[in-house]
Amino acid sequence: MSRFFTTGSDSESESSLSGDELVAKPVGGNYGKQPLLLSEDEEDTKRIVRSAKDKRFEELTNLIKTIRNAMKIRDVTKCLEEFELLGKAYGKAKSIVDKEGVPRFYIRILADLEDYLNELWEDKEGKKKMNKNNAKALSTLRQKIRKYNRDYETQLTAYRQNPEQSADEDEDKKSDDSEGSSSSGEDDDEGMSAAAFLKKKEGVGEGRAKFLKKMEDEDEDEEDSDDDEDWGSSDSEVKKDQSVYSFLTRTGTEEDKKVLEKKREEKAKKKQDRKSKKYEDDEDDNEGGEWEKVKGGVPLVKEKPKMFAKGTEINHAVVVKKLNEILQARGKKGTDRAAQIDLLQLLVGIAAENNLGVAIDVKIKFNIVASLYDYNPNLATYMKPEMWQKCLDCIDELLDILFAQPNIFIGENIAEDSENLSNSEQPYRVRGCILTLVERMDEEFTKIMQNTDPHSQEYVDHLKDEARVCKIIERVQTYLQDKGTTEEICRIYLRCILHTYYKFDYKAHQRQQGPAGDSKSEQDQAENEAEDSAVLMERLCKFIYAKDRTDRIRTCAILCHIYHHALHDRWYQARDLMLMSHLQDNIQHADPPVQILYNRTMVQLGICAFRQGMIKDAHNALLDIQSSGRAKELLGQGLLMRSMQERNQEQEKIEKRRQVPFHMHINLELLECVYLVSAMLLEIPYMAAHEFDARRRMISKQFHHQLRVGERQPLLGPPESMREHVVAASKAMKMGDWKTCHRFIVNEKMNGKVWDLFPEADKVRGMLVRKIQEESLRTYLFTYSSVYDSISMEILSDMFELDLPTVHSIISKMIINEELMASLDQPTQTVVMHRTEPTAQQNMALQLAEKLGSLVENNERVFDQKQGTYGGYFRDQKDGYRKNEGGYLRRGGYRQQERQSNY
Repeated sequence: MSRFFTTGSDSESESSLSGDELVAKPVGGNYGKQPLLLSEDEEDTKRIVRSAKDKRFEELTNLIKTIRNAMKIRDVTKCLEEFELLGKAYGKAKSIVDKEGVPRFYIRILADLEDYLNELWEDKEGKKKMNKNNAKALSTLRQKIRKYNRDYETQLTAYRQNPEQSADEDEDKKSDDSEGSSSSGEDDDEGMSAAAFLKKKEGVGEGRAKFLKKMEDEDEDEEDSDDDEDWGSSDSEVKKDQSVYSFLTRTGTEEDKKVLEKKREEKAKKKQDRKSKKYEDDEDDNEGGEWEKVKGGVPLVKEKPKMFAKGTEINHAVVVKKLNEILQARGKKGTDRAAQIDLLQLLVGIAAENNLGVAIDVKIKFNIVASLYDYNPNLATYMKPEMWQKCLDCIDELLDILFAQPNIFIGENIAEDSENLSNSEQPYRVRGCILTLVERMDEEFTKIMQNTDPHSQEYVDHLKDEARVCKIIERVQTYLQDKGTTEEICRIYLRCILHTYYKFDYKAHQRQQGPAGDSKSEQDQAENEAEDSAVLMERLCKFIYAKDRTDRIRTCAILCHIYHHALHDRWYQARDLMLMSHLQDNIQHADPPVQILYNRTMVQLGICAFRQGMIKDAHNALLDIQSSGRAKELLGQGLLMRSMQERNQEQEKIEKRRQVPFHMHINLELLECVYLVSAMLLEIPYMAAHEFDARRRMISKQFHHQLRVGERQPLLGPPESMREHVVAASKAMKMGDWKTCHRFIVNEKMNGKVWDLFPEADKVRGMLVRKIQEESLRTYLFTYSSVYDSISMEILSDMFELDLPTVHSIISKMIINEELMASLDQPTQTVVMHRTEPTAQQNMALQLAEKLGSLVENNERVFDQKQGTYGGYFRDQKDGYRKNEGGYLRRGGYRQQERQSNY
């Protein structure tokens, strides 16, 4: 007997189906289907042929049902397992979905599951109570569902905007799910396809309503029984006239459809009412922002009278015991950190009310600041604004007490047993380190600046707190100068240096330019009378140089000192300090933050050299940073996109914590422009001088790359970017046209992007014009010396707008360095050129000598590698081989030897 007949069918149906049942196995594998049961009126056993669509969709619906059951019991691990199976099953049904479209029930489960996971994720209390497996599965499944739902954003949005459209489908699906567990013996249940499982034919769905709502009210039960009678008569007629397959595809009459539609609307309305009521109840119970509705208030309010039992005498021992009880919960799982901070603050108030002394206040405030730092267990997470302000206020209060009570001694080397919190006749002794708190405060400030959008007003608001941070550091510095050790003074001096070295001192700069006028306000007068940053840096750094015992603090102080010198155009002091420190020899062994500081210092040193007109020094200082192509990353100003093979997620998090805050950044476009202009002023004359030298070397690979990029462009329009301006200026300089070169380098667009960013922009532009004129003159002489027999220096002076002594000096240096084969005729002020260009035969001989030299060098290298002794003559004396031991390698050297033999 089938279970279908035991759930309440009428007597006629039971008497007519009292015989043996015929069972036929369905085709297409087992998907949890019940065997097809036919009445004994059918003489032949028939098989139901089911389409691939029905099979695939039924597999999906079974998995969805399992997921929903797991959601009801909050089994996230089961949800994760079934979701992975659901994804695989959906992949198998991909061909069907492409034809039919994404099923509505599939979109619904994705939306419901994502909402369910978000609700669990926001429930902080519920997450704490989860076991380890569920918590891990929640995080994993939440990431997977968010990533998976990106492919269905349009359908999910449409569904969330109008979820009522699927109310009928949900009702029918629920009825089929519940019927599947209670009825397995009836024909149209067993032959039901997966599509009909979610969207039934109207005629059949009307009769199955009686198996759905065991929890419904009595009115719905009566309607279901009436429907059952109609269904029974209709079914008997169908069995007489049609086969099982035609019964499954049967549709009801128009009247049946209207009645069914009306009942569905009523059921959907009731279901929606129940959902909304349940949602309101859950929201009242679980919503974190509705605490004001709870009469009892937050747990802390309830615990206020329970801090101490009624009638307990409040003394030092009781307060310390209570403090230790609160601190024992610190770091444990499930501890409410905010409540712990409030309890400590409440304990401070109780101690103050009972006049227990300042020593107990200091001890509790130390623990309050430590609890504020521990509020975020993740190192990458920065403090919330309210916690940050609370931390600053607490440290200020702590410093006020320490300055007001000089008889309080604090230190991390004081044992808790030897603390003196109550005996006022002796000096108070409290365990704690104010320097450690301030260093951690400074690190938290850096994290806040790293994690704030630099282009927002919020960043500006946070940056205003730096003045308060520096004030606290100065107060601690004053305190430690009286009571601290030498090591502690060096540490606090370094904190002060790190907040000073990158700031340009405009007040000191104005005082150097000329006598200061009358200040407009008292604040301006105080700033003018304050200590110059140069004097401050000198005093702090010299103390560290003399007293510090750790290499790291001394190294950081030296680098900051060099940076500050370079920032204020003290080139020679910065250069000498860098060379005397020998930091470039072993900086590769330092930790990454110190290496970033070293890179920043070298860049600032190069920019300073450029402002002073030391073009070659500027190029050498910037070469390592710019040639790597990773200037942004080496300066700690951002991360470059890399593959996961080079850097995993953990390494990326560590590198993000090393980034420099935005207000300390060095302008990368200015840096690249300074480097390219320096390379242009060095490379263009060198290229002109060694035009026929087959072994000439590139001074700057990046500059040559920009030149090649400019040459490959099919259309040459007006330059737009900074690089295009430099390339266009280089082409003009190569022709000796210094005015065009000057227009490309110094113009309104380049001034706005680069040159106006310097403190003395006019001075830098004047230096650039002078350098362009001088190097253009050198390039002109290198390029066109073969055209002239002689040329007047006055003409060159007028052409390049240089004074005559400068032209004379440049040409004399070129002749002395054997760059230009010429002589000066002093009476006539002319330059007499010597014909030193080789003939065609001599050019071929030079090329042959170059190739033979390369062949010998390669042969020696291969031979020495086999012998293991490579690195001798050709590596150490390569330049000497080219320059000193073969005059034919120099421009005009062959003719020079011939001329000497004639004399």
